[in-house]
Amino acid sequence: MRIGFIAAFLVILAAFPGALSTAQAPSKTPPANYSSAAEHAATLAESGRCVEALPLLTRSIAHLGDKNLQKRAGIDGVRCATALQKNEQLLDFLRILNREFPRDPDVLYVSVHAYSDLSTRTALELARTAPQSTPALKLDAETNEVQGKWDEAENDYRKILAENPRYPGIHFLLARILLSKPNPGPNFKEEAKNELQQELAIDPNNAGAEYILGELARQAGDLDSAIQHFRKATKLDANFADAYLGLGTSLMTEKSYAAAIPPLETAVKLQPENPAGHYSLATAYARTGRKEDAEREFALHQQMAERAGGQGPPSPQ
Repeated sequence: MRIGFIAAFLVILAAFPGALSTAQAPSKTPPANYSSAAEHAATLAESGRCVEALPLLTRSIAHLGDKNLQKRAGIDGVRCATALQKNEQLLDFLRILNREFPRDPDVLYVSVHAYSDLSTRTALELARTAPQSTPALKLDAETNEVQGKWDEAENDYRKILAENPRYPGIHFLLARILLSKPNPGPNFKEEAKNELQQELAIDPNNAGAEYILGELARQAGDLDSAIQHFRKATKLDANFADAYLGLGTSLMTEKSYAAAIPPLETAVKLQPENPAGHYSLATAYARTGRKEDAEREFALHQQMAERAGGQGPPSPQ
């Protein structure tokens, strides 16, 4: 975390060697014309005079008709706001840039660095001001998870539960660790199931816990329990595409093809780029005599498989 902060900080300093200077003269009255103001501010920013440039960039960025100038002013604004740690202005610049230039590689690049720096600075502030707090321990655990430090992450989560046994979400995260470890113990699925059940006792509305219990039941061949958990997950979260897909495929395994169609249609609607959803829905359509619908869904699946470099499974009959 500290390395990321230093790297981002050095990038800012390299681009704007005078960005953090506070000994500069106060900015003069900006030109009345927004374009002139933005040109003037961009020149100031690019010469390292961020203290002067930032107010002018803030006032002019939203009023520029020249897209090239608006992009330049926005990127300069992001860099200056980052360097001066003006978070509110930073977020304003990022919102404008990502709205006006949503796929521009320069904008995406500067956004990555800006959000990364903001995240790092906020994490450092949390660690500095409340190092033993539950949020700080949770953030440390999540960082350890990302780095594959499973035991360290588990220890952090256990510390949270020692302080607050009913803190929501922690048993769910412990179950995730048990299921993610590369070399789990012999009873890891039962242990994960136990953690998920404890999570639901604390938070009955945890759709993720219901979904994973459904997956564990499906893998164990307990389709009745799998269907029950998947259905509960979809009721708790109407946008949970994987839960709809799990429900639909479990119903198909039971040969309840007609009943599988509605959840599979919802899964495809929520995740139109997921080839597994299209293939499962094509199979359900085919098994219920809806030939044209089956051919359409299988064609979509085949197109996705070809884009991914594979042939995909054969057409369902």
